[in-house]
Amino acid sequence: MSNSKAISSNQDDLHDKLEAVVKRHLASPFRRPFPDFSVEAFTQASEWLSQQSTTKLILDSYCGVGESTVALAKRHPDAAIIGLDKSLHRLDKHDEHYRDSENNYLLLRADVDDFWRLAAQAGWQLDHHYLFYPNPWPKSQHLKRRCQGSPLFPTLLQLGGHIELRSNWDIYVKEFAQALKIAGHDAEALEFAPDAPITPFERKYQLAGQTLWRCVCSLD
Repeated sequence: MSNSKAISSNQDDLHDKLEAVVKRHLASPFRRPFPDFSVEAFTQASEWLSQQSTTKLILDSYCGVGESTVALAKRHPDAAIIGLDKSLHRLDKHDEHYRDSENNYLLLRADVDDFWRLAAQAGWQLDHHYLFYPNPWPKSQHLKRRCQGSPLFPTLLQLGGHIELRSNWDIYVKEFAQALKIAGHDAEALEFAPDAPITPFERKYQLAGQTLWRCVCSLD
């Protein structure tokens, strides 16, 4: 049995400022300048994408070691899948432990905050967008670091597609679903049990007997 700990937080319900924060971000575009390394990463992704024989595009944001990216490449063989993570340490583990013969995916070291904005600015429209087990930032003062409280939430919506977020912290997923509702989309947070774990975190949480949660929503 894994010794993985459940999320500990000073929040026991949705953040009381969630609606105000989401509405403020929906009304005010985020305009931070793009650093050169982010532009270079997006250029690399764009060049790779131009060589693919499909118009179907999927993002696997916060992909970690890329186990989920490979699984998605197999699940969607007719699509181009790009896995994004800011940690070179995690991505470096991919070739040794998870590399597969699938040739329809690319792993990229990138800051998703910049990459999402560059993708939206370039007019990218996603078929699917997967957000598997992002850092929960469980302290209440860190709401703006969560996907739903981030100034990048409107950009996430702009990219469109069928979005799925998973977490072992129910409040995170419930807040995400509520943020989508505030933005005018039909969404809810539900418990689920995957047939097979798609990430190392999902495997660890399952072995620890933790309840897993997800929100699935079509943004089209």
